[in-house]
Amino acid sequence: MEPNGDRRVRRRDHLAQKNGDAYLSCSVDELDPWTAWAYKPRTVSLLFIGACFLIWASGALDPEISESGDLVTSVKRGLWAMIAVFLAYCLLQAPSTVLIRPHPAIWRLVHGMAVVYLVALTFLLFQKRDDARQFMKFLHPDLGVELPERSYGADCRIYIPENPSSRFKNVYETLFDEFVLAHIFGWWGKAILIRNQPLLWVLSIGFELMEFTFRHMLPNFNECWWDSIILDILMCNWFGIWAGMHTVRYFDGRTYEWVGISRQPNIIGKVKRTLGQFTPAHWDKDEWYPLLGPWRFIQVLSLCIVFLTVELNTFFLKFCLWIPPRNPVIVYRLILWWLIAIPTIREYNSYLQDRKPVKKVGAFCWLSLAICIVELLICIKFGHGLYPKPMPKWLVIFWLSIGAALVLFILIWSWKLQQSYSKKRR
Repeated sequence: MEPNGDRRVRRRDHLAQKNGDAYLSCSVDELDPWTAWAYKPRTVSLLFIGACFLIWASGALDPEISESGDLVTSVKRGLWAMIAVFLAYCLLQAPSTVLIRPHPAIWRLVHGMAVVYLVALTFLLFQKRDDARQFMKFLHPDLGVELPERSYGADCRIYIPENPSSRFKNVYETLFDEFVLAHIFGWWGKAILIRNQPLLWVLSIGFELMEFTFRHMLPNFNECWWDSIILDILMCNWFGIWAGMHTVRYFDGRTYEWVGISRQPNIIGKVKRTLGQFTPAHWDKDEWYPLLGPWRFIQVLSLCIVFLTVELNTFFLKFCLWIPPRNPVIVYRLILWWLIAIPTIREYNSYLQDRKPVKKVGAFCWLSLAICIVELLICIKFGHGLYPKPMPKWLVIFWLSIGAALVLFILIWSWKLQQSYSKKRR
């Protein structure tokens, strides 16, 4: 027979897991005394603080101040306040995710930011292209101006003898372009997320093929052969993947025995433990196994297609909405996508490993796919009439052949598996 105290603790753990707050299921005694306060619910206190902030910001107690402002300013402040209230709700009340570092509330906040971004994209989808471009000025004053077009493949010569100042001008300008660092850090981040080198190389080569496919539409995709093959794939992407996989192996080889901050013997140990809060609590291997079966192959292929579509959306959104690559809006989008991708990959891999007959993808997986679809719809709608050059017929035939070959491969594979299962039953 259980003691009453043990029964009470188990009941509390069951209710905490049922409500989705898995991190609250641990006993307070198991937490470090220095950080235990951060894991206690303070919803009522923060609600009172938020209400006080709304009273001050909205001028509820002094309506004459709010009436003196113009309509545009009032609408802006109201929209930002609406977003802040929703994010505060997500921070405090939204279900926790699979990630617990640096704090589960951080990932609940990221979940809320993803929902806000999806809703904003949906609103943008129902606007006209010119109105959407002018609407972007509300986010940043430098937006709403047509972007200059730049082609990287106008002159593909490596050596230029008639240029006395710099005979390797084309190579020099390409090496010191901002996209070089973007390639390196981008593939370093993708390697940490995916953790599978063959899959990363498929994505690396696939993106260069996508650039080659759509170069008749975007001048940025018109690159020289040595830029695409040597600089991008064999140098920048390789170095990013190499560094990312070494980072993966570092975390994979560590022994995760976490000790609280207060139990560290000296100041240096306390600082290291504090910084360690921003590293994984544990490191799980993501096994994709694309050749495990036809259905698994389709699922992994779908992941690759979504990744490539998100990358393409970045360039098409910049062109359709006139967003410069260095503008904070596009930088915030990339950071948000990176934050969303961290739990998304984890949830999708857990979905693939789940053996239940009826299952569903996680919240971040669903949000990622929804955001990708709405971004793609915006690119299609706002890009109508902007690309007068048709895709070359040989390129259309090439991709149709690739698609037909994949379908035929999957059908033959499925048929052979069915035949082998039939023989085993006999």
